Formats: sequence, structure tokens, C-alpha cells
Amino acid sequence: MTQEAGELDSLVRKRIRALRVAQGWSLEELAGRAKVSQSTLSRIENGQRRLALDQLVTLARALDTTLDQLVETATDDVVSSPIIDAAHSRMSWPLKAVPGMTVIRQRMTDPPPDNPSRMRAHPGREWLVVLSGTAVLFLGNRRFRIETNQAAEFPTMLPHAIGAEGGPCEVLGIFDRDARRGHQRTEAEARADRPAP
Repeated sequence: MTQEAGELDSLVRKRIRALRVAQGWSLEELAGRAKVSQSTLSRIENGQRRLALDQLVTLARALDTTLDQLVETATDDVVSSPIIDAAHSRMSWPLKAVPGMTVIRQRMTDPPPDNPSRMRAHPGREWLVVLSGTAVLFLGNRRFRIETNQAAEFPTMLPHAIGAEGGPCEVLGIFDRDARRGHQRTEAEARADRPAP
């Protein structure tokens, strides 16, 4: 066995044990869920039994994870820098592990548009948390006031608009690919609607 394979073998065994302990399960409980004997599971965790692919698949399912996550190797790309969009007071970070997902931090100063025709709908989902200040979210015909440390999650096929209330607010949001594209189109449309200086 090469050193790299030995390190991966050790890492997978440690993950199995760590995931079991994090769930609060005994060897007996995980063995029952995975339909393997308790002694087999103990030997897998302790490195006394060879890791077999079929057992890894079964253990991954029992631990509510995937085989890919169980055998994933460490990456050097742990820290990433934001992409800064000063024109929109926004920073964004693509999530490397989840293609299409982006985290966006944005400072808002304007209230949401009061005209229902300015609300947008597009495929996707959004999740956001207010870091400071108060935000107002119009969602369909409902109005939500979101205070500091409160979060909102919604499907973006509902017409929606968000803005600040009573002063600036800062929002951190997670957008899937469709939601991000929908907002990029909305911003482009808004720029096209503005009168020329």
C-alpha cells in the first residue's frame, strides 16, 4: 500500500468513527443500521479489517452521507477571497463543493420597490440572514420584516423584492445558480430602465 493510499485508508476510518460518535451512536447502533456485525465495524474503525467498497457504500448510507464525502481527500483550497462588486456594495464567494451555489454579502440602503410590477420571479431558491439593520422582504402579496440575526428562505418563483428599512442593512445570502442568474438579469433590466444622466 502506498503512503497516499494508507493516509486515505486512515482518514476514512477516522471519518466513520467521527460520524458515528457525532450521531451519538454506539458501535452496536451503527452496525445494526449498516447490517454488519459489531465486531466487523469495530475492526473497520480500528484498521484491523480491510475496507471493502460494498461496506463503505453501506456505511455511508447508514451514516447519512455519500461515498464521495466519505473518501474525499483534504483540499489546499480552504480559504478563498471574495469577488468584490463595489458598484452594488456586494461581495460574493462561489462554493467550490457545491457547483452553482454562491454566498453573497450585500449592503442595502434603499427600501424595496413599492410597485408590485418591480417584483421579480425566476427559478431557484434563496436563503438570507440579516447581519445588521432591518430588511423588508415582499414575497407575493405578503410583507416580512427581517431583523438582525433573523433569516428567510423562499422559492424565487414567488414574486419578490427586498430592501432596507429605517437605514442601511447588511444581508448575507446563499443563492443557487438559477436565483443568481435571475438577479443578474433583474439588475441589468433596472439599469436599462434608469434615465440617462
